[in-house]
Amino acid sequence: MRQDSRLSRMLHVLIHMDRHDGALTSEAIAEMLNTNPVVIRRTMAGLREAGHVRSEKGHGGGWRLARPLDGITLLDIHRALGEPGIFAIGPTADEPSCLVEQAVNAALDGALREAEAVLVRHLGQVTLADLAADFDRRMRALGKC
Repeated sequence: MRQDSRLSRMLHVLIHMDRHDGALTSEAIAEMLNTNPVVIRRTMAGLREAGHVRSEKGHGGGWRLARPLDGITLLDIHRALGEPGIFAIGPTADEPSCLVEQAVNAALDGALREAEAVLVRHLGQVTLADLAADFDRRMRALGKC
């Protein structure tokens, strides 16, 4: 089963945007992520609507951060991406009248709700500034600063 990597990819892009002088074009971001610029424009539009990035037209235009990194949480970006499903596993509804299926689904539903609540809470506590600081620590550890 394929994982939804949009959150990870967009967090990556936003840290690069913070470190880049000037705007980044959809083409440059697409090249960085090995994808199509149309996919980038569509994804960035959701981030723009949420107020996290802004777009600039014309020569030198592209995408820029609209807010400082310490004002954006991982949960903010998750929500701006449409809150994609957290887990690839889940209950089934093939035979809703089957008592075994009902018991299995009840057990899975509760566990998945609890796990999702923990993850969402964590995403809300981590800012993009936290990610950037971790990146900086890693660069210093490699002697690249």
